[in-house]
Amino acid sequence: MPLVNHATKSMAIKIVYYGPGLSGKTTNLRYIYFKLEPAYRGELVCLETEAERTYFFDLLPIRAGLIGDFTVHFQLMTVPGQVFYEASRKSVLRGTDGLVFVADSQIPLLDANLECFDGLRRNCLQHDIDLNRVPLVFQYNKRDLPYLIPVETFNNLLNPRKCPWVEAVAINGVGVFETLREISKLTVPVAREKVFGPGSREGHRETGLSEQDLAPPGKPSEAEELDFIPPDRAAPFQVTKVRLKSIREIEGELEKLSKEFVEKTK
Repeated sequence: MPLVNHATKSMAIKIVYYGPGLSGKTTNLRYIYFKLEPAYRGELVCLETEAERTYFFDLLPIRAGLIGDFTVHFQLMTVPGQVFYEASRKSVLRGTDGLVFVADSQIPLLDANLECFDGLRRNCLQHDIDLNRVPLVFQYNKRDLPYLIPVETFNNLLNPRKCPWVEAVAINGVGVFETLREISKLTVPVAREKVFGPGSREGHRETGLSEQDLAPPGKPSEAEELDFIPPDRAAPFQVTKVRLKSIREIEGELEKLSKEFVEKTK
């Protein structure tokens, strides 16, 4: 269920990037953060476990236009890919509005992709999330490498319901924004219906994130006014690291970040 603040007319849609370790989940969020105009992105947050093996999640609110009179933000998060962070994966999935499954296209990692997707199915069941109904997009990443799993194989094994899919090379930005736009097309109408009830889709566009949605405030959406940061103004992004020791502390930090989002939009 989207997080709605009726006082400030704002809505946060939570999208979780899920996939096996080192498949490119964090790379996706870093690229999005680096390319978006500062006015349209929040602070990139990294939560690490005591072992310092991986990101716990990245939080990235993005202004994404309007649903009725409500300003929409997307909260993008990743789950840790390693299997020993299963409890953390479950915590991040709570309350998700949409999922992006980032698969590693290398042939030796086919079993890892299948195992991870099976884990996603189990974790969704524990949170009463119907994986057959939740908005879901597949990103088949690392398509620039040799010895790749064919897209047809991925779709047959992971995607029998024929969800949208994108071939990507996330480290170079290929397919990153395409994936974000695909999941937005699916989540925005569903979020609108959950908040405003059936029939609320009528009279509103269904395109999710468009160039105009992502363009800086007050600027037109022509080709020359892209939402990317020009190279001459690009600067390394800052990551705030928060070290946590337990799942309880992780859940507390998640709740704190959600409250901060509400406060900032007042």
